[in-house]
Amino acid sequence: MNGLEARRLSSRVLLWLILIAVVVLYGFPFLYMLFTSFKTPLETISVPPKLLPSVWTVENYVSALTRDGVLASFINSIITAVLSTLISLVLAIPAAYAVTRFRTRTGRIFIVLALVARMVPPIVIGVPMISIFRTLGISDTSLALAIAHTTISLPLSIWLMSSFFEAVPAELEEAAKIDGNSRLGALWRVVIPVTAGGVAVTAIFAFLASWNEFLFALLLTAVRSQTTPIVIANFQTQFGLDWGSMTALAVLYSIPVILLTLLLQRHIVAGLTLGAVKG
Repeated sequence: MNGLEARRLSSRVLLWLILIAVVVLYGFPFLYMLFTSFKTPLETISVPPKLLPSVWTVENYVSALTRDGVLASFINSIITAVLSTLISLVLAIPAAYAVTRFRTRTGRIFIVLALVARMVPPIVIGVPMISIFRTLGISDTSLALAIAHTTISLPLSIWLMSSFFEAVPAELEEAAKIDGNSRLGALWRVVIPVTAGGVAVTAIFAFLASWNEFLFALLLTAVRSQTTPIVIANFQTQFGLDWGSMTALAVLYSIPVILLTLLLQRHIVAGLTLGAVKG
């Protein structure tokens, strides 16, 4: 082995060590939560804490799933996330298309303002929403919470879809118009199918933004539309937080998004690649 090959091997080993360290640091909190969900109630609050349970038990999962409101909160989370995702896509796709195709000064200002809106702390708009939704008569509903979640996901959705539309050659739309399609027809029949991977990526980010959101759910829900993060935060006993049930429900709540990400992994990669290549 010559010097060049030795340097390449050492660089590859160093890279793998860094990647393993990053994965361990990133995944350790989830692993600790997973192991804690199988501990006995006393062991979850033991000092010093132990990584692995001495006795493996599913008592925490049974306790979490049999509590009042848990299953309803799962349903509320799904309904809210789906509604928020649909609203984000319905608004982001035409907005991003108009910005990328018409290329007006107003459109450039709009896309910058969308980025600025993404930087606004949610609490700034969360408090006024309480009064607005009460006036509209939709307070403590999944629809109101989905609209609130859309304010988080919509700016990012517009930016993502803009990058994906930029990668679609204008010649494809011109060909569609020659075949008799209107601009909207070309968008629906040509552009959106070509950017299907990008739409999937945007939908996933919008879904996750709603699925993991806590502040708006805390401010805008009371009983009927509470989502699972709020229910998890309310797991308390007379002795303090019920860590076993909290971690068990948190693990169950993580499973749908993990499976969704794994199932749509190819679409995510294809969509990100589409957004990174222009022309």
